[in-house]
Amino acid sequence: MKYLHCCLFSIVLALSFARSAIAEVTEVRIAQQYGFSYLQLMYMEKHRLLETHARAAGLGEVKVSWTQFAGGNAMNDALLSGSLDFASGGVAPPIVLWSKTVGGLGVKMVAAMTSAPLLLNTSNPNIKSLKDFTDKDKIALPAVKVSNQATILAMAAAQQLGKDNAHSLNRLTVSMSHPDGMVALLNGQISAHFTAPPYQGQELKDARIHTILNSYDVMGGPLTFTVVWATTKFKNENPKIYAAFVAALKQATDMINRDKRAAAEFYVAESKSKEPVDEVYRMIADPAIEFTLTPLQIGKYAAFMYDSDLIKLKPGSWKDLFFENVHALPGS
Repeated sequence: MKYLHCCLFSIVLALSFARSAIAEVTEVRIAQQYGFSYLQLMYMEKHRLLETHARAAGLGEVKVSWTQFAGGNAMNDALLSGSLDFASGGVAPPIVLWSKTVGGLGVKMVAAMTSAPLLLNTSNPNIKSLKDFTDKDKIALPAVKVSNQATILAMAAAQQLGKDNAHSLNRLTVSMSHPDGMVALLNGQISAHFTAPPYQGQELKDARIHTILNSYDVMGGPLTFTVVWATTKFKNENPKIYAAFVAALKQATDMINRDKRAAAEFYVAESKSKEPVDEVYRMIADPAIEFTLTPLQIGKYAAFMYDSDLIKLKPGSWKDLFFENVHALPGS
């Protein structure tokens, strides 16, 4: 009888461990923003790459829900509320959350997605540099204070106007999605738009528009533009789902880099863009734009955020901000 009880206990224990091993979420919620800088996520959605890798990991049928946000601040709210699993956008929002959640939810970046120059375009012929802005001007960007563009604007202001004036242009900034900002600039509702590909290129087709700032000039070289981030809590509770997401993201990146002409055709079709495929291909194939999981200049970027009191905790290295799956890459 004792042997039987022992066997039954072992079976129950084994079943308990088996259940806990597969008790990962059955639905993954992912958010993206607008533009071809989110092309990997568009590939993942269209080709059901995460679902494929989840099945290969023995997780069965996993539902993947996709949503679009105008900026990273709204994504951060969704992530903190538990209504989102993977957020995507510029590097500033996840760095802010990393600083706030160390020792708690533990928000970190999963991987980079793209490196791309960001342009500050204006329709005002009197504006040649940041010192020419007046209180009559409005600068649209994805999210006031917490977007990539907002941080780079502050870095540029520190360089051009002096360190004490790093945030002097904040009063002129307004939050708009990339598409809305482009329309507002071309319609004369705002005087400047700090945006991203492909919108910045579309704006420059208008003879009234000129560029006064390039993020690569501010940073002294290529900077990661878009990343994906998640919470340590989600990663630890769903290790197979997390690994499947990383594998799907890498596969999507490889697919894009393998055939950029096909990627341009895909983007035009999926986004219903009015841009000719040749024009989108020219942008995607631009040597200044790279689809890569490797983070670039994140450490320098975060150091500025710390020095500007945008975050309360300074990372010792870019690796502090990312999960270990990208630590072997030649990041910075």
